Amino acid sequence: MRLICPAIISVAVLAPQALFAQPSAPNAQGDLSVTIYNNDLALVQDLRRITLPSGRSRQEFPDVSARIRPETVTLSGEGIGIVEQNFDYDLLSPASLMEKAVGQTITLLRTNPATGAETREQAMVLAANGGVVLKIGERIEVLRDDGLPVRVIFSSIPPNLRARPTLSVTMDAPQGGARPVTLSYLTPGMSWKSDYVALFDEKAGKLDMQGWITLNNSTGTAFANARALLVAGEVGQVQQSYGGYNGGRPQPRGNRPGTESGGEQLGDFHVYPIEGRTTIANAQTKQVSFLDASGVPAERGYEFRSNWMESKDQAESAASVLKFSNAKASGIGAALPAGTVRVYMRDARGQAQFIGESGIPHTPGGSTLALRTGDAFDVKVQPVVEQRDTITTDEWTKTERWRVAYPDGTKAEGYVERPQKYFRTRMRYIVTNAKPVPVNVDVVQSGLSQWWWWRDLRVPEESIPGVQETADLRRWVVPVPANGKVELTATFLTPW
Repeated sequence: MRLICPAIISVAVLAPQALFAQPSAPNAQGDLSVTIYNNDLALVQDLRRITLPSGRSRQEFPDVSARIRPETVTLSGEGIGIVEQNFDYDLLSPASLMEKAVGQTITLLRTNPATGAETREQAMVLAANGGVVLKIGERIEVLRDDGLPVRVIFSSIPPNLRARPTLSVTMDAPQGGARPVTLSYLTPGMSWKSDYVALFDEKAGKLDMQGWITLNNSTGTAFANARALLVAGEVGQVQQSYGGYNGGRPQPRGNRPGTESGGEQLGDFHVYPIEGRTTIANAQTKQVSFLDASGVPAERGYEFRSNWMESKDQAESAASVLKFSNAKASGIGAALPAGTVRVYMRDARGQAQFIGESGIPHTPGGSTLALRTGDAFDVKVQPVVEQRDTITTDEWTKTERWRVAYPDGTKAEGYVERPQKYFRTRMRYIVTNAKPVPVNVDVVQSGLSQWWWWRDLRVPEESIPGVQETADLRRWVVPVPANGKVELTATFLTPW
């Protein structure tokens, strides 16, 4: 809900000193450690030194996250007991000042733009709901932005407004004195993600890769000179919202998880400490390098996936796929947190140019990655249904014989004649290559096992030997010469 009118906003910008002449308070944080997770969550551990009187006292901890989850707060230290804790999140602002001033008297300072003369009036704030309603003498006035310089002067700050997010804790200490205490809490509003830059040299068959961590802080609080630890993975949280369907084109084949160990781990998550200390300012995006690998073996491939019974009037581009491994032998030797890989290649003038990007999941060490970077301009495939006819039962299955063994050891046999209807489908895949070098194109036929009762598939003829990778997918590696064309044919016998 908007509680401030435009006039007050402009006043705050033009003359903020008219409100209060307050020096900026020093940061009250102590020795900070911040653990940041991928899914908008951070653990803050703040070691502060405080002085307590003997007995019960109320202590304030300013400069905590403005989005702190109060139920996660723990305060630990020797010789203290926690009686009560409160999080004061009603922060000082022109809107909150005016809202708290309802029913009270303020001073309006107006300046005549022609003469520069200032006049002061006492006004009672009647309402601050979508605008400010004032009672000035016997008249009612709405404070509005009419272009006239107006300042609002308040006599004091309401006690329940804070200039900074503050956690107040009532403690009980048998003995007074200075001592260290550790304040820990969880907060949303802080997250990180990975981004990768890969420079691919196709002639050399290698790529150079840099990895960057991007930190984002929207907690409303800066964390100064902190030790930062990044955790890759989605830690469980209650009532997590469903992210929705992740649509788009199917991922290319060839992504296989690895089995290599390496790096620091925390439970089932990988940990990436940031070297040294860093300041994570509020409303700031910070980037830190965490990976620099060169000479990683890589190759470019092409893949075209055809749906069942798909016949195209014209050829379509095959997907351009970059393949490499993050195994130790390849030169990376590290698990890769989820992120976006942006791929570049040098043009004829030696300038690096962007050629596409692809997302990767959290990837363990030793994995093989296949990244779709775009559609190939010069490599095309046209699937065509050449023939579709019905197969007689004599060519397929005409009879069935069955045998049943009962628990008492008796057996029964049966024989049944069950004519069924089957189909012969002849496909042609026309693969063209306008590049001056030969290429291999993975042609993948999908849709071969859409329902469990459709899994009786036979491929009696194919011009290039294929591989049945799954019940649903059959793949052929089609070698195409430079500036050439190859036609792949295959016959499918199916019950649908």
